Amino acid sequence: MTDLPQRKNIRLNNFDYASNEAYFVTICVKNRRALLGNITKNCGSESVGATVPGRPLIELSQIGNCVNQAIDYIDKNTNDVSIPKFVIMPNHIHAIFILERKTTGDRGRSPLQTIIRNMKSYLTKQIGYSIWQKSFYDYIIRNEEDYLIKWNYIDINPVKWEDDEYYRKDGCSAENLS
Repeated sequence: MTDLPQRKNIRLNNFDYASNEAYFVTICVKNRRALLGNITKNCGSESVGATVPGRPLIELSQIGNCVNQAIDYIDKNTNDVSIPKFVIMPNHIHAIFILERKTTGDRGRSPLQTIIRNMKSYLTKQIGYSIWQKSFYDYIIRNEEDYLIKWNYIDINPVKWEDDEYYRKDGCSAENLS
């Protein structure tokens, strides 16, 4: 019998993901397709970030607006969780998630995994198909300095879009994929 490939565990061993912690999270669209919107210097009616001087505007697609609503819903309606900072980029999301007190996940998952899974599932049901890459990247924010570094990273991410590791130069954007 052939051995099946093993998925790499990207979670920190022996860390209590249910503890009161702040996490920097990146969630990617499958194949880095720019389905969530476009970065532009023109102000669109559905743009995010227009209040930051010198920051390009993020014009959200219909899918991007659904993501924005899902994040807003989690932040306002989920006890024990807050999302004080996030940015929706064309093909990924960066966010700071704060677990405010001891919470539990489901089916052996950490609370953070459960929250991300629920958000991905919500959007999949809204649009009728999944756009997400498997799993997500998380970084445990260790102190206030670390928190400010991640906060600033989220702020400047749209400015550095063309240098971003998730940027695609092939024109694979929300406008020409629909």
